[in-house]
Amino acid sequence: MTPTWYVTFESRPRSLRAPRRSPRETRTFASEDEAKIFARSKLDDGLIVFAGTINPHLPRRHVPSSEVHLWLAEGHKDSVGGA
Repeated sequence: MTPTWYVTFESRPRSLRAPRRSPRETRTFASEDEAKIFARSKLDDGLIVFAGTINPHLPRRHVPSSEVHLWLAEGHKDSVGGA
């Protein structure tokens, strides 16, 4: 399945001497629910997280770090319906 969501999070250097190209890492996911599970685990680790959809996926969505907690609180979409 093609990834449609990304989660970017701050990464901690493995060592103070290790050179860092970027203080962030990004992972991609096939579904919003998978992205939410991963984002929650990074938040639980105390990291700054933001997320969004990968272009050209529609509808486009960007979830800034200040709104991640609201995004995680949204109910997941039930693909079967009715629940």
